[in-house]
Amino acid sequence: MSACLCLVFLFFTSFAEATYYTRGGFHHLSSSLRQIKKASSKSKPELPFETRYFPQNLDHFSFRPESYKVFHQKYLINRRFWRKGGPIFVYTGNEGDIDWFASNTGFMSDIAPKFQALLVFIEHRFYGESTPFGKKSPKSAETLGYLNSQQALADYAVLIRSLKQNLSSEASPVVVFGGSYGGMLAAWFRLKYPHIAIGALASSAPILHFDNIVPLTSFYDAISQDFKDASVNCFKVIKRSWEELEAVSNMKQGLPELSKKFRTCKGLHSIYTARDWLMSAFVYTAMVNYATAANFMAPLPGYPVEQMCKIIDGFPRGSNNLDRAFAAASLYYNYSGSKKCFEIEQPTDDHGLDGWGWQACTEMVMPMSCSNQSMFPPYENDYEAFQEQCMGKYGVKPRPHWITTEFGGKRIETVLRRFGSNIIFSNGMQDPWSRGGVLKNISSSIIALVTKKGAHHSDLRAATKDDPEWLKEQRTQEVTIIEQWITEYYRDLREEE
Repeated sequence: MSACLCLVFLFFTSFAEATYYTRGGFHHLSSSLRQIKKASSKSKPELPFETRYFPQNLDHFSFRPESYKVFHQKYLINRRFWRKGGPIFVYTGNEGDIDWFASNTGFMSDIAPKFQALLVFIEHRFYGESTPFGKKSPKSAETLGYLNSQQALADYAVLIRSLKQNLSSEASPVVVFGGSYGGMLAAWFRLKYPHIAIGALASSAPILHFDNIVPLTSFYDAISQDFKDASVNCFKVIKRSWEELEAVSNMKQGLPELSKKFRTCKGLHSIYTARDWLMSAFVYTAMVNYATAANFMAPLPGYPVEQMCKIIDGFPRGSNNLDRAFAAASLYYNYSGSKKCFEIEQPTDDHGLDGWGWQACTEMVMPMSCSNQSMFPPYENDYEAFQEQCMGKYGVKPRPHWITTEFGGKRIETVLRRFGSNIIFSNGMQDPWSRGGVLKNISSSIIALVTKKGAHHSDLRAATKDDPEWLKEQRTQEVTIIEQWITEYYRDLREEE
């Protein structure tokens, strides 16, 4: 959801950009996402929301004169089903354009009539149009220093309080929703601002992907398992393709040959961009392995991992592994078949994702490595190299322990059981981020809803007639729990009167 944990990879994001370390240096899987979105972003979908802008303070945590600089934070609002005093459903925006996430979070709109709820989608500071320093916002640490999750959560709190006051509906219960990085923010918002939000639905929220809480190989192991489950032969072909890629690149005319093989619009300058392009296709396809056709990261059919493997398995015995891998990746980049060539080395940022590199280099430190058992080239996490890259780009050192210091994560079952409440952690085990999520119930009110086949915040997508039963049941459970939160809130409110 999202981009996904762009983080740095990815949380594309969305968390949406995944970073990793190799002999080629510091690479970002988000580049391919940005290339894909270039065509689709030219015509934004019509959304049933009114666009508004809220005057937000630059810095909520100091009182220096510059802290009072105001920027205009974008938010979307839909009052169609709302009755005054009814609940307010708020989406805690991710690392990108809020319209993008609103158009891919139909679950909130689907359930709004039942609850007579007001819908609000708030854009995260420094993303989309909510840039405090305009085009200069992502340029240096002087401006980017105001970009972090704590400031974002405070933005949401201030905006929600002001909105309730302006609507003369201060008693309305608020439930926050979010997917991927937005899901992390939703969970953290409930923990940090329980007096503002009565509950949170945190979908595909890898809040345990910090500080070595989960194995560093988790992310890529999950992707590899997705492809192996679809076809062992498919898994093996992709695993062998990296050696063939290396072999071609070492030929006398290796890069021109790769350019021809990958149908690039312009000649390649590096083997690593070709490898990243392939890896991105497999990573993002695993993330958005939805049961039905979707157009989140790119236009794709239902269960695209299986479709990729059918392409690979359909080649004659003895076919070149790299050719097979390219053909499978083309499903992700060119499902419509309209592209004549691929722009592999010219990333664009059509969804305002550029700030994630800063967050990954400061607070959102989510280390990863790749084992020999995965289908990707193995590598060990190199924190020193990561630190050097961040110092070189931004002049700052990462704080790898800050997120767990600020929000917790260690011994989370014991800790949240004692002071947390009203959080749904939903995960689909085909989502590579799921292994960094909460997968077991912590208490009677902190619930883990886990599905075997779900992908990246599948549950937040709009319902379709072709949705599988397990997805319908998951959403039904979520609605039942949210209804319980709201019923209890109104009961307590009456008792106070």
